[in-house]
Amino acid sequence: MTVILLRHGRSTSNTAGTLAGRSEGVQLDEVGREQAEKVVARLDGIPVAAIVRSPLLRCEQTVAPLAAARSLDPVVEDRLLEVDYGEWTGRAIKDLTGEKLWKVVQHHPSAAVFPGGEGLADVQARAVRAVRDHDERLAAEAGHDVVWVACTHGDVIKSVLADALGSHLDQFQRIVVDPSSISVVRYTETRAFVHRVGDLGGDLRQVVPPPPKDPENADGGESSDAVIGGGAGR
Repeated sequence: MTVILLRHGRSTSNTAGTLAGRSEGVQLDEVGREQAEKVVARLDGIPVAAIVRSPLLRCEQTVAPLAAARSLDPVVEDRLLEVDYGEWTGRAIKDLTGEKLWKVVQHHPSAAVFPGGEGLADVQARAVRAVRDHDERLAAEAGHDVVWVACTHGDVIKSVLADALGSHLDQFQRIVVDPSSISVVRYTETRAFVHRVGDLGGDLRQVVPPPPKDPENADGGESSDAVIGGGAGR
């Protein structure tokens, strides 16, 4: 199964330089709305089977044009919700950089727990489980590989990518996922393959899984978990 991890478009909090977290009323700004519209064109030719999104408004607005274009009803998934930053929610990022916890978040995020909020290790656990669960559900429903979209938030996507890359959570700050960027992970029975990280405009058609084999014409060989379109070294 192949998941397209879509970060929501640029929000009013992004431009204000604040840590939005789960604050109500944070929505896409004008640029973010344009980015949401462009997602439709970017995924042209990609057979999106389902859309799953965070409950927050900025994610709802980001997937709305794609959902309308594909006649899909997005599934709301609480486990893809933004990090609960607790007492840090809504504060200016320039002020947070002076907090003692900021260094922990940047250099040892697996140990970071936000005051009155949640820990980044817990965020990764719930987000990875959500992606895996929906992956398994969609595979069972379709009976073959499909592509689906999960629209969520920056730190959530970075934590999922760190897991897919086999990297410790303490390295996830090295991953960059800008607003409206697309990251692509293909899960197999044995491992995950990361096709894109923070892509802002590349051709995504090569991530489409091959059509299911006709059982009557199958060659009987073992299935491969290699990267689509080439071996592991591609």
